[in-house]
Amino acid sequence: MDMGDTMVMGGAPTDSPLNASGIDFSNTTQASTFLGEILDDTQFQVDGNTHARYFWYGVCAVIGVATFFNTVQKITALTRIRAAAANRPRPASPSNAFSKAVATITAIYREASYPQFTPEGRLGKYFQVPPIGTIFFLVGYLAWVILLEFVNNDVEGAQHFTSLGVRAAWLGVGQMPLLILLAGKNNLIGLVTGVSYERLNVIHRWVSRVLFFLVTLHVIFLHLSWNAYGLMSLEYSTDSCIPTGWAVYVILIWMNLSTLAPFRNWSYEFFVVQHIITFFGFIIAVMFHLPSTALYSRVYIYIPIALYILDRGIRSLRFAWNNVRPGQATLTALDGGITKIRIQSKAINKWSPGAHVFLSIPKFGPGQSHPATIASVPSSHDGDLVFLLKGHQGFTSRLLKSATDTATSLLPTREPSGSSSTKVSHLALIDGPYGASHSDFAAFDTVLLISGSTGITFTLPILLGIASRATKGKLPVKRVVFLWVIKNTSWTSWISDELSYASKALREAGIELTIQVHVTCDNNFTTGDTDNDGYKECACECDKSLGPCCCISTSTSDGPTRAASSSSIDKVLEKTDEIKVEVETKSQNSIKSGTRSNSILPCADFVSGRPDICSLLWASLEKAEGETGVAVCGPRALNADVRRTVARCSDERGVHKGTGAEGIYLHAEGFGW
Repeated sequence: MDMGDTMVMGGAPTDSPLNASGIDFSNTTQASTFLGEILDDTQFQVDGNTHARYFWYGVCAVIGVATFFNTVQKITALTRIRAAAANRPRPASPSNAFSKAVATITAIYREASYPQFTPEGRLGKYFQVPPIGTIFFLVGYLAWVILLEFVNNDVEGAQHFTSLGVRAAWLGVGQMPLLILLAGKNNLIGLVTGVSYERLNVIHRWVSRVLFFLVTLHVIFLHLSWNAYGLMSLEYSTDSCIPTGWAVYVILIWMNLSTLAPFRNWSYEFFVVQHIITFFGFIIAVMFHLPSTALYSRVYIYIPIALYILDRGIRSLRFAWNNVRPGQATLTALDGGITKIRIQSKAINKWSPGAHVFLSIPKFGPGQSHPATIASVPSSHDGDLVFLLKGHQGFTSRLLKSATDTATSLLPTREPSGSSSTKVSHLALIDGPYGASHSDFAAFDTVLLISGSTGITFTLPILLGIASRATKGKLPVKRVVFLWVIKNTSWTSWISDELSYASKALREAGIELTIQVHVTCDNNFTTGDTDNDGYKECACECDKSLGPCCCISTSTSDGPTRAASSSSIDKVLEKTDEIKVEVETKSQNSIKSGTRSNSILPCADFVSGRPDICSLLWASLEKAEGETGVAVCGPRALNADVRRTVARCSDERGVHKGTGAEGIYLHAEGFGW
């Protein structure tokens, strides 16, 4: 029914709002006719489609800006590498008006977006608050959608809620291509913006929640339009869209609930399988729900289907290529419940430091595929892929139990020619590599690599990559600080040979390397003996029945002190003037006072207690003659502390704001998915 050609009930002219004057709702014919006029969306469809296109104009604009800065970043890194090779002074510092302007804009953006706050206690175990930058982005995204929904959408009369409901439906269906674009591991957005799929997946989940919000508005507004005249029972008994609409809504509710962290962490494999199945159910239900008068809206459904098929096709081809000649994995048990996996793959011979794969060893988990960061680089370990997996439950537990018990490091050891010992190998299937979306750390003046426990698998290949490249040509890098927080000194055996190699290679290339290993829970190291009577108690709530807690640092001559916390860092940062004068002395004292020798890793300084990230970072920034690159991988609390510290140091130093302070780049990798 065309609104423009229809006289409104009660004899009103065609340009008057639809109203119920003169309608006898006890007359089924009149009630049905009026209900049809309420639901007439001939003009609303055109309006909704227009605003769905407006939404995509905004999406393309954001992607365009991100692509611009990604391109500038890559060109800048390449320019710095070439400048260093040509022996130009300060290659990692902006050299012209354009690069300085971009650096200033980037610094302001980083200071606003880097900070992150994590919930404390049990709440932090199940829920994670995104960084401030992500929150700002998501709020802007939601505001853009709400703006498109309500601006210029105040239709008077009986069709007021119909217009709101129809536009919400069009904006909702317009989210579908974006939802799938952000879900794939091979997606166009990641390709042009340089953002890896696992980071885009956070936005993917929030797009799904915004879709749920829009569908909820659609349901509410249409019910309001019927109920205003008591026509809901008539609508439910005559409209075939009602059952399919509720099917869409119920499936969407389940899809959003099942993506919450507790459910994903409970069983990731089950989550993936059910998520794919319910997605197809959702698509089918939407196709049946779309009215015959708006079939052209199905283009928003066909596009995501095509994108999904493309992503799965690329992944299938890559998986087939990687595993035509499948690799063989050897397992080695290391201290701390770690399994070292070494795989010889003939198909995978190139990857970037920090990349990860989805690893499947059918013997220990048929049909299971687990994300694992590659702890090696193509130029190390004879080109083999090396992984360090912490034994927890299920797949990783079975790996640890089947691994050969040894204390060797990642680097290969050659068996004597007459040795009869052999290692059992297992079939390994690999999907990837993926990730490694960070900037090239070899293009910075100073590099600070921070990791906790198995987070070393991310920072170690970055260090090895820089060391390998430094032996082949001059780099902008002048100094590297490698910080590793562990619970026991024996864990250093995981990578002792790698760190020794990197130390030698970097020093021969003229690059200053500082390796600090902070030990938090090794009784013999933190106290020097096993006598628990000498421990000082602190005010924390840690269980001390098995020895000193991780909050105790015995590195000072005055006895144990509380390790640096985020609050202590904040207090240090508030005293900016004192920091500028005393930070170098403070940093050196904190290191020297707790430094002890270790025969396993003589190239490293061992310190008891947690590190003072603020002092360490500020001391590095004071020496930097160009941009500093910071990489961190570890527990949420460590990542959040580093994020806040980097942002506040950048702000306090007035980076690229006329003070002469150089920029600070940060890339944070977290555990989990």
